[in-house]
Amino acid sequence: MLTQVEAHTLIAMQKTFSELVTITLHAGTDQTHELIGADKKERFLLDLSRGTIRLSKVKFQTRGKIAIVLVRLDVDGSPHTNPDGSYIGRTHIHLYREGFDDKWAYPIDPAIFTSSTDINETFRSFCGYCNIIGIPSFQEDLL
Repeated sequence: MLTQVEAHTLIAMQKTFSELVTITLHAGTDQTHELIGADKKERFLLDLSRGTIRLSKVKFQTRGKIAIVLVRLDVDGSPHTNPDGSYIGRTHIHLYREGFDDKWAYPIDPAIFTSSTDINETFRSFCGYCNIIGIPSFQEDLL
């Protein structure tokens, strides 16, 4: 369990890939990549997955302390109901919240995620949101 201050600190920390990789965002993608924090002590995981039948379904998430979801972006996923009963549509972002982990979701900010239908641009925006720098080359999706 993290405090909210710790979670914000981890989300805001600059992160880089621990090794040279090529990211693929094709149908059926299910990848995990290790990230290193700016302080060199913190390790993070970046999970990328994409549907095979509904190609518009995408999940990008960063985890801190190996298992704690800090940020998860669901594009065209399942609708979500928050702990207070409020309903969030198919495209939303989960942010760590003390006492609730990643159980709360919020509508995406269109000023940050300008084109949730463009998976390549959405990936770049997600990396920017999570302060992931030095994005490696990736095989852009053609669909």
